[in-house]
Order: sequence, then C-alpha cells, then structure tokens
Amino acid sequence: MAGLLEGRTAIVTGAGRGIGRGIAVALAREGAQVVVASRAQGSIDETLAESAAAGGTAVGAVCDVGDRDQIAATVAGAVERFGALHILVNNAQSFGTAEQPAPTPVITPLEDFNDGEWDRTFATGPTATYHFMKAAFPHLKASGAGRIINFGSYWGQVGYEGSAAYNAAKEAIRGLTRTAAREWGKYGITANVINPAIASDALKSFVANQPEHAQRAVETIPMRRYGDIYADGGRLAVFLAGDDASFLTGMTFQADGGLFMAP
Repeated sequence: MAGLLEGRTAIVTGAGRGIGRGIAVALAREGAQVVVASRAQGSIDETLAESAAAGGTAVGAVCDVGDRDQIAATVAGAVERFGALHILVNNAQSFGTAEQPAPTPVITPLEDFNDGEWDRTFATGPTATYHFMKAAFPHLKASGAGRIINFGSYWGQVGYEGSAAYNAAKEAIRGLTRTAAREWGKYGITANVINPAIASDALKSFVANQPEHAQRAVETIPMRRYGDIYADGGRLAVFLAGDDASFLTGMTFQADGGLFMAP
C-alpha cells in the first residue's frame, strides 16, 4: 500500500534532532523523498538511519540556515536530486549569539537583552524562513500542490518574559506565513504554522536547566505531558503535507495538548 506522500519531495530544516527529526522520519515513512537539512553531519546521519529503518528514502544536506547561499544550494540540490519539490518544513532555529550559541533562548530582561542574540535569532528564524520560501516558491508552484509548514511558538503568543528575540521572531514567522497563504493560495500552495509543546531537544534542555519553570509549564497543559516528536509532531506534519489538508491555509495549529486556548 502506497504511503500518503508517495512520490513527493520534502525539505525539512533542523531535521538532525528533535521535532525536525520526528517530522523527517514521519514524512519518509509515508513515502516522501526527504532532504534532511541540518548543520551537523553526525545528526543528519542519525536521522537518515531512522528514515531508512522506517522504509523511507532520505538524503542529507549540511545547511546553516543563517547563510542565504547554503539555503539556495539546499533547495537546488533537492530539485536536482529528485526532480521536484512539494513540501518545505522550516523548523530550524538557533539560540544565543553567533559567537556563543545556546540550546534554548537565554532568558534576559528586555532592557538588558543582548543585541547579538536578537540578530542571530532573527537570522536563523524569520529571515531563514523567508529565504527558504522564496527559493522554494517556483518549485512549489510547479508542483501544483505545494505545502509550507513553518514553526511558531506559544511563547510568542503570550509574550513569555525574558525571551524578547524568540517571541518576536516566532510571531514574525506567523505573519510571514499568513502573507504567503494569501498570495500563493492561487497556485495551490498552502502555508501553515505549528506551535508545538513537543519534547524537542531545546525543550529537554529547558526542562534540565530550568526545572521549576518547566514543571509549572507542564502543569498548565491540560493533557499534562509534552508531545512526542514522532506521534504528535510528525503525524501532524504528515497531515498538513498531504491531500487531506489542501483547503487549510494561513492557520496556526496548536500541537500543545491544550496549552494555548484562544477564544
């Protein structure tokens, strides 16, 4: 029996670990040809191994999403290898500064916020998403059923204290996504956002480094748990990338166990 995404090509950024890995493996399991994009070859290889074990087809692409030339090369390489591009998942996001990377946002009051962290957060978040979307557009348009899945955050929705750059960056991505949804819908392209409360590597680091904050956070989730990268993150991405979601665009999907409920 053919998978739901048989014959389609996908790029997943930040796919070497966490939610990105869960999505890459889930897409590959459903028949997509997946380009696993990440900064580190070692983590890419681990995702490729999981994808192969799931019976899928995946190749790696070393890519720093803060580098526009590497973004263009990743898109061009995907199309050269597989002949088309149908699905773009912009998941990658760096924290800290270029000189001092961090596993999660560095919690700092707005008045003392590090300008370098602001710049790096935006370069690898909304700016990278923008460049990937522009590079992918002609190929998504040619496919007649392009799918863009971007990532926002509950933190941005509520203005989480001490996380000015990350909050602003994630809300910028949501605005960019809605713009693409309006402008590119006529080409059959959908553009949606996932706001996750899923056990990514970044979230695990947050739990380890700020256990009291993390405990209070999980207690506010009605389901009383964080999501799984495969069962929750991966399967939602499969749905949004497939035919069943062809009439859904410009939406933010709260993969958060009920954490954020807006009227």
